[in-house]
Amino acid sequence: MKNTTLCYISRGDSYLMLHRVKKENDLNHDKWIGFGGKMEEDESPEEGIIREIREETGLVPEGLRYRGIVTFVSSEYEGEYMHLFTAEIPEGEPWECDEGETAWIRKTDFAALPQWEGDRIFMKLLEDGAPFFSLKLRYEGDRLVTAILDGKELKL
Repeated sequence: MKNTTLCYISRGDSYLMLHRVKKENDLNHDKWIGFGGKMEEDESPEEGIIREIREETGLVPEGLRYRGIVTFVSSEYEGEYMHLFTAEIPEGEPWECDEGETAWIRKTDFAALPQWEGDRIFMKLLEDGAPFFSLKLRYEGDRLVTAILDGKELKL
């Protein structure tokens, strides 16, 4: 299982999002996601996410909060422990990212964007201010088949 990070960055009523449209053979192709990536061997989750945000946006996050861990199991891809964060960037604009197009998306418009089914679950937890959580998501292909929150299966 690889370790990755993901952060949802906010400013006022918007999230800074990445529309994954630039990389070939990208499992996230055409999805809207936050910023993050694989952790390096010597990094803590916090060090990894700060590095990834700087590399992908050129910006420095403020108020970084470690919100949960998401375990991904897939019939097609390597398993993953994703360390999930939220942060703010009160000013500045991101530079061009080689993984996709960046945009500030109003929080009220976010749900209409193409995204993984499981992302909708953890975004709701983040928006509702849930305490630190553990979420296991099992996919068959692109279809979410199981979601377990803090040891209890969710009805999909």
